[in-house]
Amino acid sequence: MTFLKETISKEKRIKRITVLISGSGSNLQALMDAAGTARLPNAAITHVISSRSNAYGLTRASTHSPSIPTSVCALKTFLNHNPGATRQDYDGQVARLVLDSRPDLVVLAGWMHILSNKFLDILEGKSEPPPAPALPPPEPSSLPTQTEPIPSHSPMFNAAPLNEEVPAPLHTQVFPIPIINLHPALPGAFDGAHAIERALEAFKKGEVKGTGVMVHKVVAEVDRGEPLLVRNVEIKPDDTLEELETRIHSVEHEIIVDGARIVIEQL
Repeated sequence: MTFLKETISKEKRIKRITVLISGSGSNLQALMDAAGTARLPNAAITHVISSRSNAYGLTRASTHSPSIPTSVCALKTFLNHNPGATRQDYDGQVARLVLDSRPDLVVLAGWMHILSNKFLDILEGKSEPPPAPALPPPEPSSLPTQTEPIPSHSPMFNAAPLNEEVPAPLHTQVFPIPIINLHPALPGAFDGAHAIERALEAFKKGEVKGTGVMVHKVVAEVDRGEPLLVRNVEIKPDDTLEELETRIHSVEHEIIVDGARIVIEQL
């Protein structure tokens, strides 16, 4: 692996962001809407990788203007077509796809797999990515659909005219590549899956007074990386799970953009 310092002016080169998703992609949408505006200047979403072929976030990326390239790397499909392969092998292939996209920053925006040291070591430049795996032949092109409309550059971001050119990557990848994750809980509370549901249950038992959302650096320990931003979210006595989820998602759409901007400004 080659380590080097960036020699291109930080003010001139637009930073490339690769986003990993597994579902509807509402947080991806927030990033796409903000990229290139005052909320997330000097940045562009240049690749989206999904762990599910039916993730609606793929539609959001493909129908964005300009269209954003997408890839799918589904765990079950990978294991079925590569007998004897392990979960570590899968993480290695996800890392290879990420490196192929030549990012300055990787954002996990609803990525539903825990990433192992195999993935982290490759993105830190400590080990080489694996070769391309055996994959099934591509199916006829079709985009996942759902009833939710796809917003385009929400007014909250004070969007500037779109730049139709995809920013060029550096000739040589710079390591380590920063990775950040969005998690709907406060630091040290409700790590892992179903964090919102678990927080609501704990509130009803009198164990917590509220919950929150954080953007943190990704490390091997699940949701234990250094927090970059933390926002408290109120839990109301009569909240349903759906009401709390809606309140948390609105905070997520803001904080994921702010977290990405913090990292981009440090590059």
